[in-house]
Amino acid sequence: MSDTYWMDQALELARRAEAEGEVPVGAVLVREGLLVGEGWNRPIGANDPTAHAEIQALRDASERLGNYRLPGTTLYVTLEPCPMCVGAMIHARVERVVFGASDPKTGACGGALDLAHHPSHNHRLIVDGGVMAEPAAELLRTFFRRRRAESRRSP
Repeated sequence: MSDTYWMDQALELARRAEAEGEVPVGAVLVREGLLVGEGWNRPIGANDPTAHAEIQALRDASERLGNYRLPGTTLYVTLEPCPMCVGAMIHARVERVVFGASDPKTGACGGALDLAHHPSHNHRLIVDGGVMAEPAAELLRTFFRRRRAESRRSP
């Protein structure tokens, strides 16, 4: 399956996050063409600041596969991962990360900084950004536009 196929799956999960009132980010983890984990943003609903889509997908895959190491996997996520998520991917030995929209404020795959290739790490991620970037970015823009409009209407 192609990168766009898997990113489309991640976008569906981002829409699920949005329906739950969360920032619309979704992620799927794939090994040898098979889905092994999935997640969507859930920090609010789970009362867990670490419940980002990527972390949820890594947890799901680790449980399904019975191992915290996930070599040979590709993580598809709709937004460039933050430092916490990149760190988790490095520790899990994810091989590749493919993201949609760039995040110049907190992205850690080249947006704000590049932890994915930091020389101090003993594992390097292969990073491919910009896959289906426009639909991913538009989903986020629409979500935050709506949030701002709602906050202006509230007393």
